[in-house]
Amino acid sequence: MSQGPLMPKATAVWLVENTSLSFDQIADFCKLHPLEVKGIADGEVAAGIKGLDPITTGQLTREEIEKAQANPNHRLKLAESRVKLPEQKRVKKGPRYTPVSRRHDRPNAILWLVRNHPELKDAQIMRLVGTTKTTIQQVRDRTHWNSASLTPMDPVTLGLCSQIDLDFEVQRAAKDRPHVEPQDQGGTLMPAEISTAEPTRDEPFADMSRPKPQEENIDVNSVFAKLKQLKRSDDEE
Repeated sequence: MSQGPLMPKATAVWLVENTSLSFDQIADFCKLHPLEVKGIADGEVAAGIKGLDPITTGQLTREEIEKAQANPNHRLKLAESRVKLPEQKRVKKGPRYTPVSRRHDRPNAILWLVRNHPELKDAQIMRLVGTTKTTIQQVRDRTHWNSASLTPMDPVTLGLCSQIDLDFEVQRAAKDRPHVEPQDQGGTLMPAEISTAEPTRDEPFADMSRPKPQEENIDVNSVFAKLKQLKRSDDEE
């Protein structure tokens, strides 16, 4: 899509009043709808707008207008500007500016980020809070001059960064973190029969109401034979 003229409605007003171009030709050049150009011609649209001469502004040539008036199918072409504007260089985004009234809250925000989001890198904390790597290291090592009075505080609440910026940096840090495979612990849950069973108790006294185990059959002859042997041994002594 080609670029339209400056002040398209004012240019269309001038072309309607000073040329015999069709509505379609004017609409195509000014990037307007043909019905809108028709409304300009009828005085219903752009009332009170003063026409802008595209020839004096260098947007059209008189030859181009005459060619378009002779051929209704011809489309007007915007004249190339003789003045070349220098290309705008992209300005590298500098460190985040922190108001003077909030600069004393930076260490508190750093402490909050270090505790709640240890996955964040120093460069990410620097972008969020607008601090230096030395200050971050001092807060981590508890060597900051005001370490005893530091209190972790959310940087979003302090107004040092927005919630969108914080979420973006956290998501980026999560993507950069290496994937850790879950370790096989090897332990399994106990079966329901064991976990729901009543615990066994070691009772010091036997329960007489319980059935006793069957006693083994005793051979009477062998018992008397052993008694006789013991009696003989006593007599011999």
